[in-house]
Amino acid sequence: MLMIRFPLMVLVLAISTLGFRMAKAEPSLESGNGYTLDSVRDALVRQEDTIVYGLIERAKFPSNFPTYDENYTEIPGFYGSLVEFVVKNTEAIQAKTGRYKNPEENPFFPENLQPSFVPSYPFTQILHFGAASININKSIWKMYFQELLPLLVTAGDDGNYAQTAASDLSLLQAISRRIHYGKFVAEVKFRDSPQDYEPLIRAKDREGLMKLLTFESVEEMVKKRVEKKAMVFGQEVSLNRADDNNVKHKFDPSVASILYQKWVIPLTKEVQVEYLLRRLD
Repeated sequence: MLMIRFPLMVLVLAISTLGFRMAKAEPSLESGNGYTLDSVRDALVRQEDTIVYGLIERAKFPSNFPTYDENYTEIPGFYGSLVEFVVKNTEAIQAKTGRYKNPEENPFFPENLQPSFVPSYPFTQILHFGAASININKSIWKMYFQELLPLLVTAGDDGNYAQTAASDLSLLQAISRRIHYGKFVAEVKFRDSPQDYEPLIRAKDREGLMKLLTFESVEEMVKKRVEKKAMVFGQEVSLNRADDNNVKHKFDPSVASILYQKWVIPLTKEVQVEYLLRRLD
């Protein structure tokens, strides 16, 4: 086993600052009129940018297996992988500074959080109290490490384990934020057409709700848009005109489309259905 040779709190504070900046980069939808279907859609489109940039950042590093090996690190009082250590401690620090007071944020390790030490901002409480706590980050965590990363990164080890964990954290938070935004989508849609949703909710008709929430043409457009964003944002820029016909990309743009097709869109709808089933509680 190898000992981590850097000051742990310095690492955690540095990564905490990075993660918090990433969260703040998304514009809040708070306004005098609250959340609307258009404002929620605009937020989802903006979150695509954050996710694509997160994919680019993570693709800079190879698989770096020791980052995820529970037997690699020796940290007093902690057993687990380096990425778990980074995520748990970063979330703990961010919780103290109020990140998870924002209803748009969902921690991966909620049992590890302490109360905020800063005054709370008066966020608009649009979500139904009984359904606001829905959190499927355990499924997102499993999907990310077992299925997404093998598609995104190349095999190898460059020793940048702390940096790899930091990029994992930022991308995980961006994906989680996007998927859990389904709660806001569901609430806005419910308020817009309660007569369509209430009978299905009372009947606990999951299949009916899923069908009502599914718009295949919109989903297809989203998949194409994120792949195009990955192509544009992730291309290697050259000033040599001879390279224009041989553009290289920082990662395979189709991975962005696959991410949305296989996981982001289905899990978002899962969140929406779970939220709606509790909406009348």
